[in-house]
Amino acid sequence: MRPPPASSPSANATPTATEAVASASGALLPCGGPGAQAGGGYDVYAKDCPARLVLNRLADKWALLIVSLLGTGPLRFNRLRREIEGVSQKALSQTLRRLERDGLIDRQAFPTVPVTVEYSLTELGQTLAAAFQPLASWAERHIETVLDAQRRYDARESQG
Repeated sequence: MRPPPASSPSANATPTATEAVASASGALLPCGGPGAQAGGGYDVYAKDCPARLVLNRLADKWALLIVSLLGTGPLRFNRLRREIEGVSQKALSQTLRRLERDGLIDRQAFPTVPVTVEYSLTELGQTLAAAFQPLASWAERHIETVLDAQRRYDARESQG
């Protein structure tokens, strides 16, 4: 059974462009289905749902860490690289580009020698940072319990 949609549009809500096109044409939405919001929308459980792209982005640990750090304010590339231990320059560059393409961060280059580049969250990125913070807190609060469960599981598996 699918969980209820994260939010249900109110009867007075302005339809999205996709909903407007769908209702005007009578065509099905790209991934409308049982998990979609009432009145149309996206269903991340549907195979071809474009909203899965967002979930895919969120599954990237570097993306979430970058968004979380930028939630504290604008940062330069090298500061991000120092703060996020273990991220390579290539992985950081690629992730920043994807986040910028998705409209989650802004990139601003300053005409200095060498060029200084600063990254900041967009309004959309700020909503993601706010949503991620409880998840990060949960992970930090429960990591010992998860590690204990892994040790118990591994001990059972090694015995039989």
